[in-house]
Amino acid sequence: MIARLLAIFALAFAPLPALAQEDDEGGLNVTVTDENAWQDLGIAIPGFATDRDQPTPANASGTSALGMELGRVVFNDLRSNGLFRPVGPDSLPRPSFPQITAPAYATWRGRSAEMLVQGYVRANPDGTLLVGCYLYDVALSEELARDGWIVEPAQWRRAAHKCADMVYSRLSGEDPFFDSKIAYIAETGPKDARVKRLAIMDSDGANHRFITNGQSTALTPRYSPDYSKIVYLSYLNGNPRIYIYDVGSGQQTLVTQSSNPTFAPRWSPDGRWILYSMAVAGNTDVYRVRATGGQSERLTDAPGIDVGGSYSPDGSKIVFESDRSGEQQCYVMDANGSNQRRITFFGGRCATPEWSPRGDQIAFTHIVGNFRVGVMSPNGRGLKHLTDGWQDEAPTWSPNGRIVQFFRTERGSGATSIWQVDLTGRNERRLQTPVGASDPSWGPVLP
Repeated sequence: MIARLLAIFALAFAPLPALAQEDDEGGLNVTVTDENAWQDLGIAIPGFATDRDQPTPANASGTSALGMELGRVVFNDLRSNGLFRPVGPDSLPRPSFPQITAPAYATWRGRSAEMLVQGYVRANPDGTLLVGCYLYDVALSEELARDGWIVEPAQWRRAAHKCADMVYSRLSGEDPFFDSKIAYIAETGPKDARVKRLAIMDSDGANHRFITNGQSTALTPRYSPDYSKIVYLSYLNGNPRIYIYDVGSGQQTLVTQSSNPTFAPRWSPDGRWILYSMAVAGNTDVYRVRATGGQSERLTDAPGIDVGGSYSPDGSKIVFESDRSGEQQCYVMDANGSNQRRITFFGGRCATPEWSPRGDQIAFTHIVGNFRVGVMSPNGRGLKHLTDGWQDEAPTWSPNGRIVQFFRTERGSGATSIWQVDLTGRNERRLQTPVGASDPSWGPVLP
Protein backbone atom coordinates (compact mmCIF):
# COMPACT_ATOMS: atom_id res chain seq x y z
CA MET A 1 0.00 0.00 0.00
CA ILE A 2 2.73 2.41 0.94
CA ALA A 3 4.84 1.51 -2.11
CA ARG A 4 1.89 2.22 -4.37
CA LEU A 5 1.33 5.59 -2.77
CA LEU A 6 4.98 6.47 -3.17
CA ALA A 7 4.81 5.59 -6.85
CA ILE A 8 1.89 7.95 -7.24
CA PHE A 9 3.88 10.51 -5.26
CA ALA A 10 6.69 10.50 -7.78
CA LEU A 11 4.43 10.80 -10.81
CA ALA A 12 2.29 13.46 -9.21
CA PHE A 13 5.13 15.90 -8.81
CA ALA A 14 6.45 15.93 -12.35
CA PRO A 15 6.65 19.65 -13.31
CA LEU A 16 4.02 20.70 -15.83
CA PRO A 17 5.52 21.53 -19.22
CA ALA A 18 2.83 24.11 -19.87
CA LEU A 19 3.85 26.02 -16.76
CA ALA A 20 7.60 25.48 -16.91
CA GLN A 21 9.58 28.55 -17.91
CA GLU A 22 13.27 29.12 -18.48
CA ASP A 23 14.43 31.95 -16.29
CA ASP A 24 16.89 33.94 -18.34
CA GLU A 25 16.24 37.38 -16.89
CA GLY A 26 18.69 37.39 -14.01
CA GLY A 27 16.24 38.72 -11.44
CA LEU A 28 17.19 38.15 -7.83
CA ASN A 29 19.32 35.03 -8.12
CA VAL A 30 21.84 36.05 -5.50
CA THR A 31 23.48 34.60 -2.42
CA VAL A 32 22.26 36.06 0.83
CA THR A 33 24.97 38.09 2.50
CA ASP A 34 22.96 40.78 4.30
CA GLU A 35 20.20 38.97 6.16
CA ASN A 36 18.80 42.13 7.68
CA ALA A 37 17.95 43.42 4.22
CA TRP A 38 16.04 40.24 3.38
CA GLN A 39 14.20 40.34 6.69
CA ASP A 40 12.72 43.67 5.56
CA LEU A 41 11.51 42.26 2.23
CA GLY A 42 7.72 42.45 2.27
CA ILE A 43 6.04 39.53 0.51
CA ALA A 44 2.26 39.45 0.00
CA ILE A 45 0.78 35.93 -0.15
CA PRO A 46 -2.99 36.06 -0.79
CA GLY A 47 -5.21 32.99 -0.94
CA PHE A 48 -4.88 30.92 -4.11
CA ALA A 49 -7.64 31.45 -6.69
CA THR A 50 -9.76 28.81 -8.41
CA ASP A 51 -11.58 28.79 -11.74
CA ARG A 52 -14.57 26.89 -10.36
CA ASP A 53 -15.33 26.17 -6.74
CA GLN A 54 -16.04 22.48 -6.29
CA PRO A 55 -15.65 19.92 -3.50
CA THR A 56 -12.51 17.80 -3.44
CA PRO A 57 -11.24 15.08 -1.09
CA ALA A 58 -8.58 17.60 -0.06
CA ASN A 59 -11.24 19.97 1.28
CA ALA A 60 -14.96 19.18 1.43
CA SER A 61 -15.76 22.91 1.37
CA GLY A 62 -14.32 23.19 -2.12
CA THR A 63 -11.32 24.41 -4.06
CA SER A 64 -11.92 28.00 -2.91
CA ALA A 65 -11.40 27.02 0.73
CA LEU A 66 -8.46 24.83 -0.30
CA GLY A 67 -6.88 27.86 -2.02
CA MET A 68 -6.88 29.71 1.30
CA GLU A 69 -5.22 26.74 2.98
CA LEU A 70 -2.53 26.63 0.27
CA GLY A 71 -1.77 30.30 0.84
CA ARG A 72 -1.53 29.78 4.60
CA VAL A 73 0.99 26.93 4.23
CA VAL A 74 3.19 29.03 1.91
CA PHE A 75 2.93 31.97 4.33
CA ASN A 76 3.90 29.86 7.36
CA ASP A 77 6.84 28.28 5.50
CA LEU A 78 8.31 31.63 4.45
CA ARG A 79 7.65 33.18 7.86
CA SER A 80 9.45 30.42 9.74
CA ASN A 81 12.92 30.82 8.21
CA GLY A 82 13.51 34.39 9.40
CA LEU A 83 14.65 35.78 6.04
CA PHE A 84 11.47 37.49 4.90
CA ARG A 85 8.56 39.56 6.20
CA PRO A 86 5.55 37.88 4.61
CA VAL A 87 1.89 38.86 5.01
CA GLY A 88 -0.58 35.99 4.88
CA PRO A 89 -3.88 35.40 3.09
CA ASP A 90 -6.11 36.12 6.09
CA SER A 91 -5.24 39.82 6.00
CA LEU A 92 -5.08 40.37 2.23
CA PRO A 93 -7.59 40.75 -0.62
CA ARG A 94 -7.90 37.65 -2.75
CA PRO A 95 -7.13 37.92 -6.47
CA SER A 96 -9.55 36.59 -9.05
CA PHE A 97 -8.57 33.67 -11.28
CA PRO A 98 -7.66 35.90 -14.31
CA GLN A 99 -5.51 38.12 -12.04
CA ILE A 100 -3.15 35.22 -11.24
CA THR A 101 -1.34 35.82 -14.53
CA ALA A 102 -2.14 39.56 -14.68
CA PRO A 103 -1.53 40.95 -11.17
CA ALA A 104 -3.14 44.20 -10.04
CA TYR A 105 0.28 45.74 -9.33
CA ALA A 106 -1.15 49.13 -8.30
CA THR A 107 -3.20 47.46 -5.56
CA TRP A 108 -0.17 45.67 -4.16
CA ARG A 109 2.03 48.78 -4.34
CA GLY A 110 -0.63 50.55 -2.31
CA ARG A 111 -0.13 47.86 0.34
CA SER A 112 3.66 48.34 0.31
CA ALA A 113 4.24 44.83 -1.01
CA GLU A 114 7.62 44.38 -2.70
CA MET A 115 7.08 40.78 -3.78
CA LEU A 116 3.83 38.98 -4.57
CA VAL A 117 3.15 35.23 -4.49
CA GLN A 118 -0.05 34.26 -6.30
CA GLY A 119 -1.37 30.86 -7.21
CA TYR A 120 -4.39 28.86 -8.18
CA VAL A 121 -5.86 25.40 -7.59
CA ARG A 122 -8.06 23.53 -10.01
CA ALA A 123 -9.81 20.16 -9.65
CA ASN A 124 -9.05 17.88 -12.59
CA PRO A 125 -11.67 15.44 -14.00
CA ASP A 126 -9.51 12.48 -12.94
CA GLY A 127 -9.65 13.56 -9.27
CA THR A 128 -6.17 15.08 -9.09
CA LEU A 129 -5.46 18.73 -8.33
CA LEU A 130 -3.54 21.20 -10.49
CA VAL A 131 -1.71 23.81 -8.41
CA GLY A 132 0.09 26.78 -10.01
CA CYS A 133 2.45 29.19 -8.25
CA TYR A 134 3.79 32.58 -9.45
CA LEU A 135 6.31 35.01 -7.98
CA TYR A 136 6.16 38.68 -9.03
CA ASP A 137 8.37 41.71 -8.35
CA VAL A 138 5.76 44.37 -7.57
CA ALA A 139 8.11 47.36 -7.91
CA LEU A 140 9.28 46.25 -11.36
CA SER A 141 5.90 44.82 -12.42
CA GLU A 142 7.70 41.68 -13.53
CA GLU A 143 7.19 37.95 -13.16
CA LEU A 144 10.25 36.34 -11.56
CA ALA A 145 9.31 32.67 -11.49
CA ARG A 146 6.46 30.23 -12.01
CA ASP A 147 5.86 26.51 -11.61
CA GLY A 148 3.02 24.04 -11.25
CA TRP A 149 2.28 20.53 -10.07
CA ILE A 150 -0.37 17.83 -10.37
CA VAL A 151 -1.00 16.20 -7.01
CA GLU A 152 -3.25 13.62 -5.45
CA PRO A 153 -5.72 15.35 -3.10
CA ALA A 154 -4.04 13.82 -0.04
CA GLN A 155 -0.75 15.46 -1.06
CA TRP A 156 -2.00 19.04 -1.50
CA ARG A 157 0.36 20.35 1.22
CA ARG A 158 3.35 19.22 -0.83
CA ALA A 159 2.28 21.57 -3.63
CA ALA A 160 2.29 24.45 -1.13
CA HIS A 161 5.75 23.44 0.13
CA LYS A 162 6.99 23.25 -3.47
CA CYS A 163 5.67 26.77 -4.06
CA ALA A 164 7.43 28.05 -0.91
CA ASP A 165 10.64 26.30 -2.02
CA MET A 166 10.43 28.00 -5.43
CA VAL A 167 10.02 31.45 -3.84
CA TYR A 168 12.74 30.85 -1.23
CA SER A 169 15.30 29.65 -3.80
CA ARG A 170 14.51 32.43 -6.30
CA LEU A 171 14.88 35.20 -3.74
CA SER A 172 17.73 33.85 -1.61
CA GLY A 173 19.77 31.92 -4.18
CA GLU A 174 19.95 29.03 -1.71
CA ASP A 175 18.77 25.43 -2.02
CA PRO A 176 15.18 24.69 -0.95
CA PHE A 177 14.14 22.71 2.14
CA PHE A 178 10.41 23.04 2.87
CA ASP A 179 9.32 19.91 0.93
CA SER A 180 11.06 17.49 3.28
CA LYS A 181 10.29 15.23 6.22
CA ILE A 182 11.53 14.73 9.76
CA ALA A 183 11.94 11.44 11.61
CA TYR A 184 11.88 11.69 15.39
CA ILE A 185 11.09 9.88 18.64
CA ALA A 186 7.54 10.39 19.92
CA GLU A 187 7.44 10.26 23.73
CA THR A 188 4.43 9.50 25.95
CA GLY A 189 3.93 8.42 29.55
CA PRO A 190 5.53 9.41 32.88
CA LYS A 191 9.15 10.48 33.15
CA ASP A 192 10.30 7.19 34.74
CA ALA A 193 8.37 4.94 32.32
CA ARG A 194 8.50 6.82 29.05
CA VAL A 195 7.26 5.07 25.88
CA LYS A 196 9.40 6.03 22.87
CA ARG A 197 8.17 5.35 19.34
CA LEU A 198 9.62 6.09 15.93
CA ALA A 199 7.52 8.70 14.09
CA ILE A 200 7.70 10.90 10.99
CA MET A 201 6.13 14.23 9.99
CA ASP A 202 6.41 17.00 7.39
CA SER A 203 9.05 19.70 7.85
CA ASP A 204 6.41 22.04 9.34
CA GLY A 205 5.12 19.42 11.81
CA ALA A 206 2.02 18.40 9.80
CA ASN A 207 1.06 14.85 8.76
CA HIS A 208 2.48 13.17 11.85
CA ARG A 209 2.58 9.35 11.67
CA PHE A 210 3.78 6.71 14.16
CA ILE A 211 6.05 4.04 12.62
CA THR A 212 6.56 1.71 15.60
CA ASN A 213 4.01 0.68 18.24
CA GLY A 214 6.03 1.32 21.40
CA GLN A 215 6.49 -2.32 22.43
CA SER A 216 10.24 -1.72 22.20
CA THR A 217 12.05 1.55 22.83
CA ALA A 218 13.13 3.35 19.66
CA LEU A 219 16.03 5.84 19.60
CA THR A 220 18.15 8.06 17.31
CA PRO A 221 16.54 7.70 13.85
CA ARG A 222 18.23 8.92 10.67
CA TYR A 223 16.88 9.12 7.09
CA SER A 224 18.92 7.41 4.39
CA PRO A 225 20.49 9.72 1.76
CA ASP A 226 17.92 8.61 -0.86
CA TYR A 227 14.97 9.03 1.55
CA SER A 228 13.83 5.45 1.10
CA LYS A 229 14.80 4.14 4.55
CA ILE A 230 15.24 5.12 8.21
CA VAL A 231 17.92 3.57 10.42
CA TYR A 232 17.24 3.55 14.15
CA LEU A 233 18.13 1.82 17.39
CA SER A 234 15.58 -0.46 19.05
CA TYR A 235 15.73 -2.05 22.48
CA LEU A 236 13.79 -5.34 22.52
CA ASN A 237 14.00 -7.40 25.73
CA GLY A 238 16.85 -5.18 26.86
CA ASN A 239 19.07 -5.94 23.87
CA PRO A 240 19.99 -3.17 21.42
CA ARG A 241 19.36 -3.78 17.74
CA ILE A 242 19.94 -1.56 14.74
CA TYR A 243 17.06 -1.75 12.27
CA ILE A 244 16.45 -0.23 8.86
CA TYR A 245 12.82 0.67 8.19
CA ASP A 246 11.84 0.71 4.51
CA VAL A 247 9.53 3.73 4.06
CA GLY A 248 7.99 2.32 0.88
CA SER A 249 7.20 -1.24 2.00
CA GLY A 250 7.00 -0.76 5.76
CA GLN A 251 9.35 -3.73 6.20
CA GLN A 252 12.16 -3.71 8.75
CA THR A 253 15.59 -5.27 8.31
CA LEU A 254 17.92 -6.14 11.16
CA VAL A 255 21.42 -4.75 10.54
CA THR A 256 23.17 -5.81 13.74
CA GLN A 257 22.35 -6.81 17.29
CA SER A 258 24.37 -7.27 20.45
CA SER A 259 24.05 -7.75 24.17
CA ASN A 260 26.55 -4.89 24.52
CA PRO A 261 25.31 -1.27 24.81
CA THR A 262 24.96 0.19 21.30
CA PHE A 263 24.41 3.81 20.28
CA ALA A 264 23.60 6.32 17.56
CA PRO A 265 23.51 4.64 14.10
CA ARG A 266 24.29 7.01 11.20
CA TRP A 267 24.36 6.57 7.40
CA SER A 268 27.38 7.14 5.21
CA PRO A 269 26.66 9.68 2.41
CA ASP A 270 26.57 6.90 -0.21
CA GLY A 271 24.11 4.84 1.88
CA ARG A 272 26.41 1.78 1.91
CA TRP A 273 27.55 1.93 5.53
CA ILE A 274 26.04 2.37 8.97
CA LEU A 275 28.21 4.02 11.59
CA TYR A 276 27.48 3.24 15.24
CA SER A 277 29.08 2.96 18.67
CA MET A 278 29.27 -0.08 20.94
CA ALA A 279 30.65 -0.68 24.45
CA VAL A 280 32.70 -3.86 24.88
CA ALA A 281 34.52 -4.77 28.11
CA GLY A 282 34.30 -1.23 29.42
CA ASN A 283 35.54 0.45 26.26
CA THR A 284 33.21 2.18 23.81
CA ASP A 285 34.34 2.57 20.20
CA VAL A 286 33.00 3.69 16.84
CA TYR A 287 32.21 0.88 14.40
CA ARG A 288 30.88 0.63 10.89
CA VAL A 289 28.85 -2.14 9.26
CA ARG A 290 27.45 -2.52 5.77
CA ALA A 291 23.81 -1.40 5.50
CA THR A 292 23.02 -4.94 4.36
CA GLY A 293 24.51 -6.35 7.59
CA GLY A 294 27.55 -8.53 8.14
CA GLN A 295 30.78 -8.20 10.08
CA SER A 296 31.37 -4.89 11.86
CA GLU A 297 34.68 -3.03 11.60
CA ARG A 298 36.05 -1.13 14.59
CA LEU A 299 37.31 2.36 13.66
CA THR A 300 38.55 3.62 17.06
CA ASP A 301 40.48 1.80 19.78
CA ALA A 302 41.56 4.46 22.29
CA PRO A 303 40.74 3.83 25.98
CA GLY A 304 37.55 5.69 26.86
CA ILE A 305 34.13 6.38 25.38
CA ASP A 306 34.02 7.17 21.63
CA VAL A 307 30.47 7.81 20.37
CA GLY A 308 28.33 9.88 18.03
CA GLY A 309 30.01 9.53 14.65
CA SER A 310 28.80 11.67 11.72
CA TYR A 311 30.25 11.62 8.19
CA SER A 312 31.33 14.72 6.28
CA PRO A 313 29.18 15.25 3.13
CA ASP A 314 31.91 13.82 0.85
CA GLY A 315 32.28 10.75 3.09
CA SER A 316 36.01 11.28 3.60
CA LYS A 317 35.91 12.16 7.34
CA ILE A 318 33.97 11.39 10.51
CA VAL A 319 33.38 13.68 13.48
CA PHE A 320 32.75 11.99 16.84
CA GLU A 321 32.94 12.66 20.57
CA SER A 322 35.40 11.06 22.97
CA ASP A 323 36.51 11.41 26.59
CA ARG A 324 40.00 10.00 25.91
CA SER A 325 41.53 13.31 27.02
CA GLY A 326 39.73 13.13 30.37
CA GLU A 327 36.66 15.08 29.32
CA GLN A 328 34.04 14.85 26.57
CA GLN A 329 35.41 16.59 23.43
CA CYS A 330 34.91 16.39 19.67
CA TYR A 331 37.37 14.69 17.34
CA VAL A 332 37.72 14.16 13.58
CA MET A 333 39.19 11.12 11.82
CA ASP A 334 39.46 9.84 8.27
CA ALA A 335 36.67 7.51 7.14
CA ASN A 336 38.88 4.43 7.67
CA GLY A 337 39.60 5.41 11.29
CA SER A 338 43.07 6.84 10.69
CA ASN A 339 44.38 10.32 11.52
CA GLN A 340 42.28 10.83 14.68
CA ARG A 341 42.67 14.32 16.14
CA ARG A 342 40.92 16.50 18.71
CA ILE A 343 39.30 19.67 17.32
CA THR A 344 37.61 21.32 20.36
CA PHE A 345 39.63 23.15 23.00
CA PHE A 346 37.17 25.77 24.23
CA GLY A 347 35.66 25.56 27.72
CA GLY A 348 32.97 22.97 28.47
CA ARG A 349 32.23 19.66 26.79
CA CYS A 350 31.38 18.80 23.17
CA ALA A 351 28.71 16.17 22.39
CA THR A 352 26.45 14.85 19.58
CA PRO A 353 28.33 16.49 16.67
CA GLU A 354 26.73 16.44 13.23
CA TRP A 355 28.36 17.63 10.02
CA SER A 356 26.46 20.21 7.92
CA PRO A 357 25.25 19.07 4.47
CA ARG A 358 27.25 22.04 3.11
CA GLY A 359 30.38 20.70 4.79
CA ASP A 360 31.35 24.07 6.23
CA GLN A 361 30.04 23.68 9.79
CA ILE A 362 29.57 21.12 12.54
CA ALA A 363 26.58 21.47 14.89
CA PHE A 364 26.95 20.02 18.38
CA THR A 365 25.72 20.12 21.98
CA HIS A 366 27.90 22.43 24.07
CA ILE A 367 27.73 21.39 27.72
CA VAL A 368 28.89 24.23 29.86
CA GLY A 369 26.53 24.31 32.83
CA ASN A 370 23.42 24.15 30.61
CA PHE A 371 23.14 22.24 27.34
CA ARG A 372 23.31 24.65 24.40
CA VAL A 373 23.29 24.10 20.64
CA GLY A 374 26.38 25.49 18.95
CA VAL A 375 28.09 25.43 15.57
CA MET A 376 31.79 25.53 14.68
CA SER A 377 33.98 25.12 11.64
CA PRO A 378 35.34 21.60 10.93
CA ASN A 379 38.66 22.57 12.57
CA GLY A 380 36.85 23.41 15.84
CA ARG A 381 37.20 27.18 15.52
CA GLY A 382 34.53 29.85 15.24
CA LEU A 383 32.26 28.62 18.06
CA LYS A 384 28.83 30.24 17.90
CA HIS A 385 25.91 29.49 20.20
CA LEU A 386 22.51 29.25 18.53
CA THR A 387 20.43 28.57 21.67
CA ASP A 388 20.60 29.34 25.37
CA GLY A 389 18.17 26.86 26.93
CA TRP A 390 18.48 24.72 30.03
CA GLN A 391 18.84 21.47 28.09
CA ASP A 392 19.00 21.79 24.27
CA GLU A 393 20.71 18.90 22.50
CA ALA A 394 21.09 16.54 19.51
CA PRO A 395 21.16 19.06 16.61
CA THR A 396 20.24 18.00 13.07
CA TRP A 397 20.58 20.09 9.90
CA SER A 398 17.98 21.20 7.37
CA PRO A 399 18.70 19.87 3.84
CA ASN A 400 20.22 23.21 2.80
CA GLY A 401 22.34 23.59 5.95
CA ARG A 402 20.72 26.86 7.01
CA ILE A 403 18.51 25.75 9.94
CA VAL A 404 19.30 23.49 12.89
CA GLN A 405 16.67 21.45 14.72
CA PHE A 406 17.19 20.07 18.22
CA PHE A 407 15.13 18.88 21.16
CA ARG A 408 14.57 20.71 24.42
CA THR A 409 13.90 19.08 27.79
CA GLU A 410 11.93 20.98 30.41
CA ARG A 411 13.45 21.24 33.86
CA GLY A 412 11.55 19.10 36.40
CA SER A 413 8.93 17.44 34.20
CA GLY A 414 11.40 16.02 31.69
CA ALA A 415 8.93 16.87 28.90
CA THR A 416 10.64 17.05 25.51
CA SER A 417 9.82 19.05 22.37
CA ILE A 418 11.42 19.79 18.99
CA TRP A 419 12.66 23.29 18.21
CA GLN A 420 14.52 24.87 15.34
CA VAL A 421 16.71 27.93 14.91
CA ASP A 422 18.48 29.44 11.92
CA LEU A 423 22.20 30.16 11.77
CA THR A 424 21.69 33.73 12.96
CA GLY A 425 20.38 32.33 16.26
CA ARG A 426 17.56 34.89 16.14
CA ASN A 427 14.67 32.90 14.74
CA GLU A 428 13.85 30.15 17.21
CA ARG A 429 10.49 28.36 17.13
CA ARG A 430 8.85 25.19 18.40
CA LEU A 431 7.39 22.55 16.05
CA GLN A 432 3.97 21.39 17.14
CA THR A 433 3.78 17.64 17.67
CA PRO A 434 0.84 15.61 19.05
CA VAL A 435 2.97 14.17 21.90
CA GLY A 436 6.39 14.78 23.40
CA ALA A 437 9.21 14.64 20.84
CA SER A 438 13.00 14.15 20.82
CA ASP A 439 15.92 13.10 18.60
CA PRO A 440 14.82 14.84 15.37
CA SER A 441 16.42 13.82 12.07
CA TRP A 442 15.79 16.13 9.13
CA GLY A 443 15.78 14.23 5.85
CA PRO A 444 16.78 15.56 2.40
CA VAL A 445 14.37 17.38 0.06
CA LEU A 446 11.81 14.90 -1.26
CA PRO A 447 12.41 13.60 -4.80
